[in-house]
Amino acid sequence: MKYVFGNWKMYLDFEESVILAQALVEESFNKEKNEVAIFPSTLAAREVIMCLNGSRIAAGAQDVAWVSKGAYTGAVSAHMFKSAGCKYALVGHSERRYVFNESDDDVRKKIEACLDAGLIPVVCVGETQEDLNENKREYRLKKQLMKAFEGLQINGGKVMVAYEPVWAIGSGKPCGPDEADSVHGWIKLEVKQYLGQDIPVLYGGSVNPENVVSYAARDVIDGVLVGGASTKLESFVKLINYV
Repeated sequence: MKYVFGNWKMYLDFEESVILAQALVEESFNKEKNEVAIFPSTLAAREVIMCLNGSRIAAGAQDVAWVSKGAYTGAVSAHMFKSAGCKYALVGHSERRYVFNESDDDVRKKIEACLDAGLIPVVCVGETQEDLNENKREYRLKKQLMKAFEGLQINGGKVMVAYEPVWAIGSGKPCGPDEADSVHGWIKLEVKQYLGQDIPVLYGGSVNPENVVSYAARDVIDGVLVGGASTKLESFVKLINYV
């Protein structure tokens, strides 16, 4: 089984999100072949989840707060997303790290919050163009993975990783399949030394219907995390079918 996750980011408004969710449910692609999940905006999440009821498409949160409740204006906790019907949550997406200045420590607290709430955290890691230029890819990934997983108690829960090289996101210049294959294998070995088990690792970064097969065909790549291409019905359905 492969995973096909669509991160809608802030591309769609409330009405557009509901319309797309309804259209996806009505599509005839093989929902049993792969695990398909969409990550709508917080505003649209509950209505989208209601659209997905009875289908095999799951929903996820784009981000969570690490606190469960209290005087945290504007925050939405992992428990709230879980009670609304979410199965997954993105944690540490590069746009959260580099636009909103989230630290590795913040990411770790959010992972723990997800596990406590019963959500499956999809932990996003990736190097910047500067890291790549300075030959620091392994250093950056090792630091992010160690902070995320060292000493983490899963206690029967599940975690996933999404490798998203920052320089590839939205650039139209994805990481090549051979290169991604190598990095995924390395990430799996790194994570296993912390958790003692294999976990799914997805690829994200300028994934589209034209290149998705080159990633999905690799045994070590367990699926894809898609951005812009997941916000248009035709391209997302094509992408799902190609996987």
